[in-house]
Amino acid sequence: MKVFQYVAGLCAAATLVGCGGDTPSAGAESAGSRNSPGWTLALDGDLNSFFDCLDATGLALVSAHRGGPAAGLPENALETLQATLAAVPAVMEIDIAQSADGILFLMHDDRLDRTTDGEGLAAEARWNEIRNLRLKDNAGRATAFAPPKFSGVLAWAKSRTVLKVDFKRSARYEDVIDEIYRQDAEDRVVLIAYSMASAQKLHALAPDMMISLSVGSQSELNRAVAAGVPENRLLAFTGTEGPRPRLLALLDRRAVEGIVGTLGGGDSIDAAIAASGAEERYAAIAADGADIIATDRPRAAHDALLRAGRAPTDGVCGVSKQ
Repeated sequence: MKVFQYVAGLCAAATLVGCGGDTPSAGAESAGSRNSPGWTLALDGDLNSFFDCLDATGLALVSAHRGGPAAGLPENALETLQATLAAVPAVMEIDIAQSADGILFLMHDDRLDRTTDGEGLAAEARWNEIRNLRLKDNAGRATAFAPPKFSGVLAWAKSRTVLKVDFKRSARYEDVIDEIYRQDAEDRVVLIAYSMASAQKLHALAPDMMISLSVGSQSELNRAVAAGVPENRLLAFTGTEGPRPRLLALLDRRAVEGIVGTLGGGDSIDAAIAASGAEERYAAIAADGADIIATDRPRAAHDALLRAGRAPTDGVCGVSKQ
């Protein structure tokens, strides 16, 4: 099913509202919430055991794309991650870039222009320049927040949450993995791979870390295992075109957690749900077999899962609210 087919029914209900990419609930979030204690994912054992526990209880977790930006809270900012975790128990997806002098920091785009008050290629700027930039939120408004070092975000995440690490073109796998090992954080990260070759390389460099790999069929899963990436180190990203129950059921039988993406801008499932108000669709995606929902709307998705009894609550599988 193509994404525009899946979201069409959701958008049809929104006769007076466009299918825009921004979510009303995100814009109303209070930036001050980042200072509250909030939720923690305190893993008891390895990361795979944590996901297995959630699966056994029939619960789904949200993964906050770029940390869950909202009004006044830019993507890939430490303050945004803090605000999201104050509101919901979530895995945090972040983007890692590398400066001209080798510093790892959070940034999605190749260029600085869209998300900061700077200009030019991020990989050509030195850290002393980058650290003095100010991030912009998704509406283009300047904030007081600066791009954070990956090392600082990784240290913050300890005993708090799990980081899904998306490598940008400037970031060397080896440098990112070295920092993870330096902080003994291998059980608190998921490395994102977009190809079989990338998954093989990441597993060779970090055999004890979990990898999120795009998997669209049983044969693709079999190829990953045949290539040397074991099932107990894999999360399967099944795409952004809507849940695929047969594939998700197969993954469940193989004890591989399935991720469904609702993110992706104006034509995404997130945007259609926001426009239609059909928030219950997040619970329906979980009912179709999704273990993790990768979303631009982590607060709305979690709230919908909670109403349906499908979200982790305080005291379940190491999830706690302080």
